[in-house]
Amino acid sequence: MAKSNNQKTKMLVLYQLLLKKGDEEHPISTPALIEALGREGISAERKSVYADMMALQEFGLDVQFKKGKPAGWFVGERDFELPELKLLVDAVQSSRFISRRKSAALIRKLEGLSSEHQAKQLRRQVYVDGRVKTENESVYYAIDKLHTAIAEGKAVTFQYFDYDVNKERIFRREGKRYVVSPYGLIWSDENYYLVGWEQGGSELRHYRVDKMASLTLTKLNREGDESCKKFDLAEYGQKHFHMFSGKEGKVRLRCENRLVNVMLDRFGQDVMLIPDGSDHFALTVEAVVSPQFYGWLFGLGAGVQLTAPHWAVEEYRAMLNAGLAALPPQS
Repeated sequence: MAKSNNQKTKMLVLYQLLLKKGDEEHPISTPALIEALGREGISAERKSVYADMMALQEFGLDVQFKKGKPAGWFVGERDFELPELKLLVDAVQSSRFISRRKSAALIRKLEGLSSEHQAKQLRRQVYVDGRVKTENESVYYAIDKLHTAIAEGKAVTFQYFDYDVNKERIFRREGKRYVVSPYGLIWSDENYYLVGWEQGGSELRHYRVDKMASLTLTKLNREGDESCKKFDLAEYGQKHFHMFSGKEGKVRLRCENRLVNVMLDRFGQDVMLIPDGSDHFALTVEAVVSPQFYGWLFGLGAGVQLTAPHWAVEEYRAMLNAGLAALPPQS
């Protein structure tokens, strides 16, 4: 009876063997398959293996036979090809918001989508020294909960914290819970941010997901659903430099021609570049002006000039003067 029961799972075992033990570079011969089936208590012969492979093909599975040396059976098209899995492994490993422990668990699951031979190539990519990873293990699950809230149009509550010099959590508002209607999630500078409307607030704000604690999905309907429908997540992320808040305005820059690629990378291909003399061009963009925006501007050196609005020009000048004043006197 046991043998009869095992025979019922023959094709399933065959397909699992093909997925896990072989690939195009390491096909499994028919005798090797018969031997592996025997270890599972399943009797088989060459003719029946061929018949089973034909049945798997008719079912829609990409089972192929490779001639030559080595010869044997393998699965051609998989859900994920090896180059795709390598990209996913790199993305998981380099993602700051995924902890080391969760990264290792996810990568093991990705390895399960390849053959044992291919998995060895994925393992060689696993550890990259020096990459900063979050210690907040709940981030992984918080992101999923936030996606659920956005899809269902429900508000969320959470506590929000910073770290002190002892790396201890210091909760803002003395631990009082934030009530936020979520509009979307942005992945920027290796961190996830929730963009939403806080209850009682007057504008959209964003919050780092790894700084949230005790996140709860409520039954409260999201506020401002009509505004949410018009909300452009990409535009919001593009305006905020490194996701810092500030005063929004139409910023005009005059740049040397060598900075065309820099501006297109930052503001996108749709930004209008207007020639300004033979060696310069100008552009006007909507931006949230913050110290991080000025820092980005300063990093580009003399090749770019902030020309408008007037309040931003004066603020930038004051910031530069304050920086100079903070330097020690020349010896």
